[in-house]
Amino acid sequence: MRSRFQSDRRLTFRMGVTLFLLGLLYVAFIAALLVLLKSWVLVVVVAAGLLGAQYWFSDRIALYAMRGRVVEREEYPELHAVVDRLSAMADMPKPVVAVSGMDMPNAFATGRNAEHAVVCVTDGLLRRLDPVELEGVLAHELSHVAHRDVAVITVASFLGVIAGLIVRFAFYSQLFGGGRRDQNTAVVFMTVMGVSAAVYAISFLLIRALSRYRELAADRAAAQLTGRPSALAAALTKVTGDIARIPTKDLRTAQAFNAFYFTPALGRDPGIARLFSTHPTLEERLEQLGRMSAELGEGTGTGR
Repeated sequence: MRSRFQSDRRLTFRMGVTLFLLGLLYVAFIAALLVLLKSWVLVVVVAAGLLGAQYWFSDRIALYAMRGRVVEREEYPELHAVVDRLSAMADMPKPVVAVSGMDMPNAFATGRNAEHAVVCVTDGLLRRLDPVELEGVLAHELSHVAHRDVAVITVASFLGVIAGLIVRFAFYSQLFGGGRRDQNTAVVFMTVMGVSAAVYAISFLLIRALSRYRELAADRAAAQLTGRPSALAAALTKVTGDIARIPTKDLRTAQAFNAFYFTPALGRDPGIARLFSTHPTLEERLEQLGRMSAELGEGTGTGR
């Protein structure tokens, strides 16, 4: 499926390199687990099952976690109209439209391909943005689907999820069952935990590097499709500012899905979290949109 979103070869290259490196890491990780645990059936079945579940059901998992629900045209006619228009402009299948009851202003796209994609916005976003700003945000999310980077991030994040789960399992196994194990078993579990922690750290850094670039690519693609970089910049400024006023404790559940959001849920004082953010800084995104606005000769962004 080819859409009218301009292709981004640098994004495609980065996705390919990231998947290749993570694939090598995945193979090495599974091989290490097979050697250490000596139970290839358990390792392969669990890994394959979780990967399949994450790939095939990522849209449902994300919607459930973010309290989102699919909405029909009768419930949200204006939202559907914007998605209809952008899908036609981009020459791509219309994704399923969903709304989350969260007050945090944000949006995300998920799904394994354009034919099985979901675009979800929060009630907080719908209340805060005007129609032109909302169009910019939705164009940004549709570009993720068109460029297929949503599926890549979904698959790429799988390895980190598995490694993190194994670290927790090994830790709690040692914590609550250490007295019932011999020394060799304890060494095996500690080695598994160490390998898993290393894999998690490497995958974390690789995904962050890809995620930051794909957000800039989505901003560019959305601005090119709509012809209104200033509208997207206004939405970014408004949403980021409103999220910053939400207490961090109220954002913790949402932070697990930062890689998929239009803008990350960092809270008032992100501190060191900003260094490991899934998104480039607001300043970087606004600077890029400002250059595009000047190139397009855009004025106030109130018309095409």
